[in-house]
Amino acid sequence: MAGYFWVDIVAAHRTGSAPGQTGNIVETRQFVTILGAGASEPADIDEALSLAPVVVAADGGAELALNARKVPDAVIGDFDSIPARVRDRLPDARLHRIEDQSDTDFEKCLARIAAPLMLAVGFTGGRLDHELAAYSALLRFPDKRCIVIGPRDLVFLAPPELGLDLERQSRLALFPLAPVSGRSEGLLWPIDGLDFAAGGRLGTSNTVTGPVRLRMDAPGMLVILPRAALGAAIAGLTAAHDR
Repeated sequence: MAGYFWVDIVAAHRTGSAPGQTGNIVETRQFVTILGAGASEPADIDEALSLAPVVVAADGGAELALNARKVPDAVIGDFDSIPARVRDRLPDARLHRIEDQSDTDFEKCLARIAAPLMLAVGFTGGRLDHELAAYSALLRFPDKRCIVIGPRDLVFLAPPELGLDLERQSRLALFPLAPVSGRSEGLLWPIDGLDFAAGGRLGTSNTVTGPVRLRMDAPGMLVILPRAALGAAIAGLTAAHDR
């Protein structure tokens, strides 16, 4: 596979064909859309592309990109789900086969993208095990800022500090993937002094009462918001990235 250099969008490139290699394939100052092969709505794809114009397809997600009339800037995965008819329409330089079977295609993408924010579409609404694996992938890369967009919800891993300007009375849920505690402002039920863990205390069905401020003592907490809160989530995570 030949390398390429795309000024201002893809700043650097390393081929990723070697098993286990984790060097960046995409480095950009812009937001990145990651497309998976799962269920997705065309409106969600279009909105993500309008906000995050650099496109990375996770294996079979390349077909979603082409259906949206967008040639992905990179296709990353083990290539077990990309149809040959789709692969043949893509430049060889944009195909990055990672044969390592120890992680998912979504994890392969997160490990090899350097960007201030990523929007992931096509990772919810299909097989439940694939959706759960996507949320687990967020925990593996706590320094990455990535919002998983579903038909009703947005999901992302809480950074150490996060501010969200959300509508009062809107829904906010906290779901721990690992033991974690923290502090909050702007929630009907504050989380101060509470220990959360999968299989233990959860933070579902909380309600926004004002500007939300969250502080977490460790990675491990998923934030779940209504789909309409995408703008607020992007603003909050971008500010957290800049700190």
